[in-house]
Amino acid sequence: MEIKIRKIGSDEQEYIEIGCHKTDERINEIVRFLRSRQGTVDGTKEDIQYQIPLTDIFYIESVDDRTFIYLEKDCYESRRRLCEFEGILSSRSFVRISKSVIVDLMKVVAIRPALNGRFLCRLTNGEEVMISRKYVPDFKEKLKG
Repeated sequence: MEIKIRKIGSDEQEYIEIGCHKTDERINEIVRFLRSRQGTVDGTKEDIQYQIPLTDIFYIESVDDRTFIYLEKDCYESRRRLCEFEGILSSRSFVRISKSVIVDLMKVVAIRPALNGRFLCRLTNGEEVMISRKYVPDFKEKLKG
């Protein structure tokens, strides 16, 4: 399969076009992946509301009944609870890794064992988050999927 990328003007709407002889499981998988990367969530920073693209999110953390959305170099607060995010993002590349953290698997670069059956997960921005022992099986299953 050949892949072509064509730059377009900033005044044109971005699009993705797939040329294929027939729609098979391979094409359906590509479409599912592309759809899973679309969407935004609300976040607040310095009393200003922003629309945050899902593809920019590294992880979401709940601390002291407050929810924070972490990007590569930025952090926003959200009014949503972590369990709401878990429901919204479960069909995408996000997975819960502890009682207080949901991570985007697309941002994971390395995983290594830590103490007591836990794992440490390094993200593309260099940050590390802990995978709790209870969530390791779900994390591994989502990696396979």
